[in-house]
Amino acid sequence: MSPRRILLPLLLVLVFGLALAGCGGDDDESGDGAATTEASGGGGAGGTTLNGSVGPGFEISLDGTDGIAAGDYTLVVNDQSSAHNFHLTGPGGVDVSTDVGGEGEESFEVTLEPGEYTFVCDPHASQMRGTFTVG
Repeated sequence: MSPRRILLPLLLVLVFGLALAGCGGDDDESGDGAATTEASGGGGAGGTTLNGSVGPGFEISLDGTDGIAAGDYTLVVNDQSSAHNFHLTGPGGVDVSTDVGGEGEESFEVTLEPGEYTFVCDPHASQMRGTFTVG
């Protein structure tokens, strides 16, 4: 097999991996490590998925909150570090989290009501946190 036939698939895997690594992380430009996502309005039909991620470094994020409205959602969290967790709290008694020490993907069914929600890594809440607003 020629080096070119081996190199091309490896290059594609590398590019794909880098693209995935760039999808998330810290959106804060102030340098304090806090990610904040503001959202209001939009539609929240049942079955809509919110994608959370924590780790492997000191990064926490939640995608799918732009224009979010009250309703039923599936929160899918990709916990990439045994040193972190993903903990979501907010109105209506929303309080779900992955375990510190655990890793992997975990799903939660949540009903979001209007108001502000917070997601944090409990052991590192001062630097790994974010908020979003449900309209």
